[in-house]
Amino acid sequence: MGQPVSRWQIIAKNPDQAAEFYCELFGWSVNTDNPLGYRTIDTQSEDGVKGGVWPCPPEGHAIVVLYIAVDDVAAYVERARRLGGAVIIPPQKLPEGDEMAVIHDPEGLAVGLFKPASA
Repeated sequence: MGQPVSRWQIIAKNPDQAAEFYCELFGWSVNTDNPLGYRTIDTQSEDGVKGGVWPCPPEGHAIVVLYIAVDDVAAYVERARRLGGAVIIPPQKLPEGDEMAVIHDPEGLAVGLFKPASA
């Protein structure tokens, strides 16, 4: 299967403003029709990787996170810990059934782990 980059996420202090900026800049559209009000971005193309915008916690920093598709989020989190990574957001199941976590690599870069509900 491999582990491709499956999605991206902009984590912003003002997520509505960030979504509006990118939509205006690139002609994208945003949809918040989901249980968490997540700002899903439609890039208006079949090419590329899908993504969205989420609010940054008050103590956090605005960042872009790439999510890697995995078959077992918890197992990859443990593997990352063994390799010197740290857990930022522990494994969790989202309301629509997807699973995710966010880790820091040994350099401190955020990397997301993602398993869609359909996998």
